[in-house]
Amino acid sequence: MEVHAVQQPIHFGQELRRLRISSNLSLTDLAKLVHYSKGQLSKVERGLKAPSRDLVRLCDVKLGAGGALARLVPVSSDPPADLTTTDDADKKEVWLMRLSLDGQSWFQPIGRRQVLSLGAMSVAGMGIGVTGGSSGAKAALGTGSESVLEASRALFDQYRRLGQIAHPTVVLPALVAQTHTLREVAAEAAPRVRRGLLRLGSRYAEYAGWLVQESGNDEGALWWTRLAVELATAGGDRHLASYGLVRRALITMYRQDAAQTVGLARQAQTGGTPPRIRGLAAQREAQGHAIACDYDACMSALDRSRSLLAMEKADQDEPAIGTTNLPDPVAMITGWCLYDLGRPDEAAALLDRELGRLAPQAVRARVRFGVRRALAYAAAGEVDHACALTRDLLGDLVTVGSATITSDLRTLARMLNRYPKNPAVRDLSPELSAALRIVAL
Repeated sequence: MEVHAVQQPIHFGQELRRLRISSNLSLTDLAKLVHYSKGQLSKVERGLKAPSRDLVRLCDVKLGAGGALARLVPVSSDPPADLTTTDDADKKEVWLMRLSLDGQSWFQPIGRRQVLSLGAMSVAGMGIGVTGGSSGAKAALGTGSESVLEASRALFDQYRRLGQIAHPTVVLPALVAQTHTLREVAAEAAPRVRRGLLRLGSRYAEYAGWLVQESGNDEGALWWTRLAVELATAGGDRHLASYGLVRRALITMYRQDAAQTVGLARQAQTGGTPPRIRGLAAQREAQGHAIACDYDACMSALDRSRSLLAMEKADQDEPAIGTTNLPDPVAMITGWCLYDLGRPDEAAALLDRELGRLAPQAVRARVRFGVRRALAYAAAGEVDHACALTRDLLGDLVTVGSATITSDLRTLARMLNRYPKNPAVRDLSPELSAALRIVAL
């Protein structure tokens, strides 16, 4: 029997050393380029220390590996959850928003059988709106349906503004109530108005899903996204299902799952989906390619996004899908991607420019991309400036409360911990630790 030799996987440290030597760089030279100590690099090359994702990206770029080094280090050892298909398990339960007297709110799953066993009165006592009512009440709902649609449309823009400056727990109760109201009124409205109510309800549900993700509940975010798709479909809008894929890709992106992020985003760009949704999906695809350190694919997706968004025709009757707070969303996402691609200097310069263009009320967006800018400066070795930028953001981060932004902030904290003797790091450390504790509550 013929025996074939089994090729062993290349160790990252071995390949790093090979590329460094072939580039005529000493450990000291490479340490200066990537802003890591010579000792840390030596341990990584010898397999004594696992490389951080930041180090992997920087070495890949500085040594011209074209993503080859990055592919040797998996982003996560945990198998990712499959978000490419819809799980029917959520249909067996409902999500309740529980409100306490002190103003706090949170989501809690409860099985449909449990809801039925509790009975209508018990469920109402738990805070669930119970469908029903007298025929007179239903008739009143139908009569005022157009007014409800008009008022709810105006309110939606206000809730979007509020979501930029307030904690998710402040905004979510109103979004949940509005979604429920629009569904109730739609049931008694004339067909034309019913479609408008359901489509607007889908936007409320989609926005609620995003804020639920911001509060740190991915499962709840997916539940609300599925509800949004159901409402949109019932209202004659079959395109929101594609945007639902973009929302799912946002969750996989924050999990650093490049393959699923790209796969979901590409799926959202198929068929007759409107240009805006395809443009937003192309941005998410670019972010997935950036996680994988694939520069060419990332830039190609960003170019495609810009072309698609330029084709958009604004619909004054319905809220725009996706963020409306970025003057040039493609440029801002490019800055985001450049950091993941191991090009922190370019990322910092671009994010500097784009953050300066944000409106003052876009607080959540400013903190999100501001933390990313601080990460870029820290990765580029400008630690003092990174600390100054971070300090300016901590108060607003606590105010808006974002689990997704906090994930970047934790990465930044680990990066700054490499400089324990730096005075700026020492001064910032207590404030940074306190902010991380508060947002984790």
